[in-house]
Amino acid sequence: QVQLVESGGGLVQAGDSLRLSCAASGRTYAMGWFRQAPGKEREFVAAISRSGLSTNYADSVKGRFTISRDNARNTVYLQMNSLKPEDTAVYYCAAAPGSSWSPQDFRFWGQGTQVTVSS
Repeated sequence: QVQLVESGGGLVQAGDSLRLSCAASGRTYAMGWFRQAPGKEREFVAAISRSGLSTNYADSVKGRFTISRDNARNTVYLQMNSLKPEDTAVYYCAAAPGSSWSPQDFRFWGQGTQVTVSS
């Protein structure tokens, strides 16, 4: 089992930047970020391998968001630049316990942090 605690959400204006953090306990897993906007299903945002050498992004955030990790601190980050109102959502950190880290492989979830982007 792993515990995930997100932080860094808030209210920003369109075009601003924000960095989310996710502190994980236990073993090192592939990690990801997902988001859920009101009235919508949860969607994949970005993921990073255990080593940090491989990453994957949703098309909607490519070129604007960057996922990274510090394994010494067991922490994953999501740097979000050029934020848009449509990025408004609750952002969840997740961990994939197996060798595969496709979006459907994530099994452990944090409590979420709200990101609101005003126009």
